[in-house]
Amino acid sequence: MTFAALQPLADRAALFSALRQDSLTTALEDLGDNRWDADMAAGTLTFTSNADPSRQLVTRAHLVATIAPGPRSLLWAWAHPQGDPAGVAAQLRDYGREHGIAELSETELPFPADAAGDADWITAAAHTVGAVAVELTGRAPYYLAPVGGGTYAVFLLDAPLPPLTVAAAAIVLPRILSTVALPDARTSVWDAARLAGWNLTWTDESFSGATVADSTGTATFRFDERARITNIESSLHPQA
Repeated sequence: MTFAALQPLADRAALFSALRQDSLTTALEDLGDNRWDADMAAGTLTFTSNADPSRQLVTRAHLVATIAPGPRSLLWAWAHPQGDPAGVAAQLRDYGREHGIAELSETELPFPADAAGDADWITAAAHTVGAVAVELTGRAPYYLAPVGGGTYAVFLLDAPLPPLTVAAAAIVLPRILSTVALPDARTSVWDAARLAGWNLTWTDESFSGATVADSTGTATFRFDERARITNIESSLHPQA
């Protein structure tokens, strides 16, 4: 556990976030060994192939927060010297104020007293913050950028990635679900449909299944009594 008050929001977006992170990973793997460069003035994060510098993935980057081991704190981008007070991160602040979540609306968030605060903890905390930002803004994927001294910057990216269709998700879901823990899979499926713009219908009044659909096909998720996914049945449409 990193920031307890933020975890429910991150859990809700866990499936959608994982699918979008997978899309980013695939795009970066296509570049091969690569480096990233941030241009804060231009608001871009650029990934460049080391073997062929002409091959790049250029993204619009929105700073969400920085997490630093020295002060043992998270600093939200709307209060950061290199952040935008009216930028994307302000949506998190406004949500926090509206819903009484001080961890989102306070300028700086100290690590919990019992937090290890080491590299693994900071990485986990950065993933939590990234997923929260996805949940509250609808933007994805996010990127964790090491900026020196053990500090990570969390960015939301507007990247030239293929849209997340039901067909695309159905292909990678078995692999994704083997590595991602979903504390409430039923809610995560509902939220993924919301964020991806899919249609969702429950199969019965006990919510034991959900069918998501778009122009590329359908996928039906089956859940057990603990809201865990037990099976996925997909029917995909031929694409021109």
